[in-house]
Amino acid sequence: MYSKFPCHATCALALVFALACTSVAPWKNEPVGSEVNMAFAIRNNLLFLDGATIDGRHGRFLIGSAQQRTIVDPKFAVEGLHSLQLNQRESLRFTPIVTNLGGIADGIVGKDVWGGRAITINYRDGLFTLQKEGIHSELMVVYRFTDDPMINVVVDGHVTSAIVDTTSPDTLILPRTAAGPDRRNAHVQIADTDFGSVDVRIAEVSAPRIGNRLLSRFLISIDYGRRQVGLWRDPRIGL
Repeated sequence: MYSKFPCHATCALALVFALACTSVAPWKNEPVGSEVNMAFAIRNNLLFLDGATIDGRHGRFLIGSAQQRTIVDPKFAVEGLHSLQLNQRESLRFTPIVTNLGGIADGIVGKDVWGGRAITINYRDGLFTLQKEGIHSELMVVYRFTDDPMINVVVDGHVTSAIVDTTSPDTLILPRTAAGPDRRNAHVQIADTDFGSVDVRIAEVSAPRIGNRLLSRFLISIDYGRRQVGLWRDPRIGL
């Protein structure tokens, strides 16, 4: 379950206007030493951390926002305790699930690695931020969640909760409720942004999942400790 925080429209509009003029993201005033910044690359519409290593070995590691446990391909590592090195200062220990990833990646870094901290994904600048003091929700549309990070999505006029899934290269995946085609068009609205008619996928999933083709229009912060997702519509990115 989730809930959307109330906002003060007049103040928010003024702040968004100022933000659009300066192109400064909501989390830019994070205190020095309370965050770790890393570049990421988008390949095949998936997010790969640049420069990260596991046990000192470089690899192709996906950011898995909704991944409960970190997964490592058996060709890359064996079971047991491992260490994800983000930079020279920050190393995080974890015990992964070892599963064949079919050559797509060497690993998927899940929320077990981040613990109770927060992450911010800036698609436009290709910047991943680990925030030790939680997210800065000013200017953002914020949602609460209890398990997987979720947000409100309006599909054909109906509000539904969708999992924020950065391992999905698609737009939106909807649960199949009847026999029919695997794709269709749907009218989609997210965080007060109307995307109009969007090509979405129909699949055997238990809950809707929103992927990178739509998430990339926003700056996204996920606070796993406070169980909040914040979306900021980046005015520099078109629909």
